Amino acid sequence: MRCPFCAHEDSQVKDSRPTEDNTAIRRRRQCSSCGARFTTFERVQLRDIVVVKSTGARESFDRGKIEQSVSLACRKRGISAEQIDRLVSGIQRQVETLGESEVPSMEIGEMVMEGLRQIDSVAYIRFASVYRDFSEARQFEEIASAMKDEQDGAPGDV
Repeated sequence: MRCPFCAHEDSQVKDSRPTEDNTAIRRRRQCSSCGARFTTFERVQLRDIVVVKSTGARESFDRGKIEQSVSLACRKRGISAEQIDRLVSGIQRQVETLGESEVPSMEIGEMVMEGLRQIDSVAYIRFASVYRDFSEARQFEEIASAMKDEQDGAPGDV
């Protein structure tokens, strides 16, 4: 494994353990050249999946892109890295179990929105504003109103 600090290609595994949801192996590594420590994750990849963009462009599925956009939407919201990792892992599993080699990006975006809706309404609205390309304040009002109506109608609310 290449060291992210000095780019040396040799490192030693110091500790391995499964992640909280058992979907990956977390490895603590130490570079044999500079001595820096870093963490890697080993995950199962069932098949190569191609994401079909709205423009028709195709690119390989990249879990990192989902992690980055979810993390940005959740920034300063008190949502733990573990919650984000569980959400992203769940989305990745959904995509892999669709049984398709090509998945529309819109379908993945909807999965992300549904996951964020269950975790945090502000993160959901943040993501939706970028994903759906909001251009007016009215669009924020509409989605916030829909979320409020949904929460008001939830069973168990008094």
